[in-house]
Amino acid sequence: MNFQAIALVAFGFLAYGLVSKCLDDTPLTAPMFFTGFGVLLAFFVPDAIVHNMAHGFIHTLAEVTLVLVLFSDAARIDLVKLRADHNLPQRLLLIGMPLSIILGTICAAYLFGQLNIWEAALLAAILVPTDAALGQAVVTSKHVPVRIRQTLNVESGLNDGIALPLVLLFAYLANMMNESANAAHWLKFGALQIIFGPLVGAFVGYAGARLVDAVTKQDWISEAFEGIGALSIALLAFALAELVHGNGFIAAFVAGLVFGNTLSHSCKFLYAFAETEGQLLTLTTFLIFGATMIPSLIHGLQWEYIVYAVLSLTVIRMLPIAIALWGTGVNTKTVAFVGWFGPRGLASILFALLIVEDMGVGNRQQVLAVVVVTVVFSIVLHGLSAAPGSRWYGKTTQQLGKCAENEAVCELPYRVRAAKL
Repeated sequence: MNFQAIALVAFGFLAYGLVSKCLDDTPLTAPMFFTGFGVLLAFFVPDAIVHNMAHGFIHTLAEVTLVLVLFSDAARIDLVKLRADHNLPQRLLLIGMPLSIILGTICAAYLFGQLNIWEAALLAAILVPTDAALGQAVVTSKHVPVRIRQTLNVESGLNDGIALPLVLLFAYLANMMNESANAAHWLKFGALQIIFGPLVGAFVGYAGARLVDAVTKQDWISEAFEGIGALSIALLAFALAELVHGNGFIAAFVAGLVFGNTLSHSCKFLYAFAETEGQLLTLTTFLIFGATMIPSLIHGLQWEYIVYAVLSLTVIRMLPIAIALWGTGVNTKTVAFVGWFGPRGLASILFALLIVEDMGVGNRQQVLAVVVVTVVFSIVLHGLSAAPGSRWYGKTTQQLGKCAENEAVCELPYRVRAAKL
């Protein structure tokens, strides 16, 4: 056991925790701090952190984090309220997201000639999920109308799970185009993953919700263990799906969606987990991202990576969002605001770590490098612009009075804790 590494990581969490409330009103977000802290550790004490982080440990941590994030994100979305009261995120997910993948694929194929079409599509799909935690001030600011906050909140909660099957599909197709790959093998493998994963997830999520409801009515279970039981359902769905050759991550997402919409009462501890233990796992992932993935770019950074990262955060995101919001009645400033605040973060990192590396995509190093550059840009740019952007946009919408942006909608739980701005 590396006690120096444990001490350094513990010090980082303690240091941020002691001043976390004071930092709420500053541009320094938690992902920025822990990513930067990881980079500092990589350069100043590499023997303590980088050289002692076994690939197996990183892989396991990434798996657990992705499973729990997919499950908890999906579980907090009420599909009935979403269909009835939230047309904007529906448009972002059903129109904006596919268009972003198509546009991202075209840009990647043009910029990176060595990527085949499916590798280009894989890169675009990995970078399409958004991460509300990187722009926390936006989704929790009281300056921003509830309807717009919830639009970004719901989009962030669902787009990682929706993107996952596409990421897997493009990875399978990219491998099939490899001359040494067995096309029949990958086709069968992909079909099993994408079919059995949702089936197992739906079954486990439904059965788990019914079981938790039954024992809760009998007052057999404490609130704390109700939440622990819910998280156990996420891991159970993942493990059972993998045992029958389905995709465990898809199973975890579907299980969360079914669990959250089947459970007859609110599982408060599940949401509390997302703000405590889930936050710990997420920020540890950003620390490892800074310590292991960013330093690898120093000697291999290319201008094309930077160009694509900028395009990914602007044109590839904002143009499809403008098309998706066409005809909804929101003004151009809202379109620009929603288009800009689509940060790339946790899901992109985990998809890159767990899918691109594991499946041996032919040009995986280039795909990984572009993902890293884009996430770094997003961590910094969206972190710095979140608080001032929220205040500017809030003043703009207050002057509009009665408008589409200020329409009343129901609120759904956030993945990030509330902030006072």
